[in-house]
Amino acid sequence: MRVVIAEDDPISRALLETTLRRWGYEVAVACNGQEAFQTLRAPDAPRLAILDWMMPEMNGPDVCQALRQSEGGEYYYLILLTARGTKEDTVSGLEAGADDYVIKPFNMRELQVRVRCGERIVKLQSDLLAAQDALKIQATHDALTGLMNRAAVYDALEREQSRLARQGGCLSVVMLDLDHFKSINDTFGHAAGDAVLQDIAKRLDHASRSYDLVGRVGGEEFLLVMPNAPLSSAVEIAERIRHVIADTPVNIGARTLNVTASLGVASAVVPDERVSMDELVQAADDALYRVKGSGRNRVEAADSATSQA
Repeated sequence: MRVVIAEDDPISRALLETTLRRWGYEVAVACNGQEAFQTLRAPDAPRLAILDWMMPEMNGPDVCQALRQSEGGEYYYLILLTARGTKEDTVSGLEAGADDYVIKPFNMRELQVRVRCGERIVKLQSDLLAAQDALKIQATHDALTGLMNRAAVYDALEREQSRLARQGGCLSVVMLDLDHFKSINDTFGHAAGDAVLQDIAKRLDHASRSYDLVGRVGGEEFLLVMPNAPLSSAVEIAERIRHVIADTPVNIGARTLNVTASLGVASAVVPDERVSMDELVQAADDALYRVKGSGRNRVEAADSATSQA
């Protein structure tokens, strides 16, 4: 655990640093309140701090108040050190945002217990944030491929439509379906099918643009949302994706499987064209199934009545 100590008195500062290091903490030292605040606001800053009340530039309560106003998801556990021991001072320090309060001259054992308490709270908060992030990922991502799930990619599509309705621009979508995927499951088993889906998901992620959105919307069906891509560009990207899939077999243990995909592309100029997102996706889906009915392993664009280059 990393701890910031802020103390303008060099003797007290050295004592605190030596003691905390002996207790097993990594210590960042600040000589005044402003330096402590900057240290705590730096990327990957310590989340536990021991702050002297009286310091140049910013006093301890000022640092507490400034941190509480600026903190994001992470929580700082702040301990004030002071010779001011009245109830009014205690209340004032806690109201400024301090979590704990130790009166000078302090007992080292008492300080150690209070620091350990702060460490437990910081770790608990970090664990809670990690669990919260994991739940968000589970709610928005496909467990097998790691891509967005159906609900998340459709939500992203709606957000892009709303943004372009304000700013204007092109929006394209690509519906992709793996050819003869059922035969892979039937012949080689569902574990092989899962491995194919995972491999294809990685290829989609690498072959699309960095700001494109890719989601798995069905068993072997994927949706790509391409902001600021006219139909001609979207078709070019879809063709590149088709080659990335078809040109390199999927390795599953000692076995290699040749996999191909069929892709349908649709595009709209927002807000000029009165096309809903459902209509746009349906147009790409219709183009996809025309490919399925005429040989597979191709890219086809939706007709010009729905989409424009």
